[in-house]
Amino acid sequence: MLLSLGIPIVVGQIGNIVLGFADTLMVGHHSMVELAAASFVNTMFTLFVIFAMGFSYGLTPIVGSLFGRGETGKIGSVVRSGLLANTLLAAILLVLLLALYSCLHLLGQPEELVPLMRPYLLVNIVSMPFVCWMNTFKQFYDAIGDTKTPMFVLLGGNVLNILGNWLLIYGVGPLPELGLLGAGLSTMFSRMAMASAFAVLFFSARRYATYSEGFRSARADVATFRRINALGWPLAMQMGMETAAFSLSAILVGWIGTTALAAHQIMITVSQLFYMVYYGMAAAVAVRVSYFHGQGDLPSAWLTASAGFRIILLIACVVSVPIFLLRDRLSLWFTDSAEVCALVAQAVVPLIVYQFGDGLQCTFANALRGISCVRPMMYIAFFSYFMVSLPLGWLLGIRLGMGLVGVWWAFPVCLTCAGLLYYACFRKSLARQGGCAPGAC
Repeated sequence: MLLSLGIPIVVGQIGNIVLGFADTLMVGHHSMVELAAASFVNTMFTLFVIFAMGFSYGLTPIVGSLFGRGETGKIGSVVRSGLLANTLLAAILLVLLLALYSCLHLLGQPEELVPLMRPYLLVNIVSMPFVCWMNTFKQFYDAIGDTKTPMFVLLGGNVLNILGNWLLIYGVGPLPELGLLGAGLSTMFSRMAMASAFAVLFFSARRYATYSEGFRSARADVATFRRINALGWPLAMQMGMETAAFSLSAILVGWIGTTALAAHQIMITVSQLFYMVYYGMAAAVAVRVSYFHGQGDLPSAWLTASAGFRIILLIACVVSVPIFLLRDRLSLWFTDSAEVCALVAQAVVPLIVYQFGDGLQCTFANALRGISCVRPMMYIAFFSYFMVSLPLGWLLGIRLGMGLVGVWWAFPVCLTCAGLLYYACFRKSLARQGGCAPGAC
């Protein structure tokens, strides 16, 4: 069951990777300077995207538990409250993004990159509300076990984005050659299209009629709105702080130089291959755990999390081999710079090393999400990513002069730390409820 739920999510997540991969590859071949500018903006904007994604994850345990108990008539009302909560979140994030836009020149980045960064960041800012609305509907589809619909929507959006990149970056036919700005516009339009597709399917497809009718007939439900926020904000903080370990590291890398920043963007893009595949399977863990939690079958929730981790470890082994073997050629897909190529080859080693910790933290963070045990995740994330990762990255990369590779060696330490703490927290929570498998607690 995990594989039948998880594989479509993984395919959809790979679609997201293709989106970032295509942007990075096509911009990199247009200009290395634009690649470096895209690196900083994408890394910082991803912090907001992941924060929004984490907030939307608050819907999964609520919808999944209702679905597990057969109370489908109530789900439409939950989606309505979730859409309202995510719209308010979008307004908050827009204010913060505009503040980032106005302060770009104060963040110590290479001066020649700032004029390229500003318009690219601005079009990404415009797409933020559509990201939040898209997240809301996607969590609904995933939580009721319909993971194929989001897969097809995400894949279609990525095809649209790649086509838009080709037309707008290089100026095909009568269209102007916009370079990096063209990539931003294409991504913005694809996000708008995906959010619209999710909404149209929800309100028009017969198989969702029960949910859409519940959505339309529902009144303002303060209790549900509060519960979504009570779950969503800790999850957003947890995922936001995890992403901050990578996003804020871009500031450290920017201090090293433009070449390091370009290499960092390539490494971030490659690392998403692992991260999105893991999170696709881990999201299936959250759905199944919430289903069993709603039924009170806690031993099955434990077995689901354990099986999910074993599957993710197997995926890590399979994906790591070609990445390691191709480490000397990875950057050639994006740029022909020999300096960037050398840095990427060195940074692949810590990338491979941290896969165990990343898989562990993905699995058990999502297992905790499935049982609505989210508050401890904030504290674990704060310790692992702010108290361990960022100071260690500064120490190794800047203070000890190890450069980009030093910054990346901080990630295996922080991810393994987070994974072990999430694992211990999940075991303790199930033990408190009497739900662990024999001998597990």
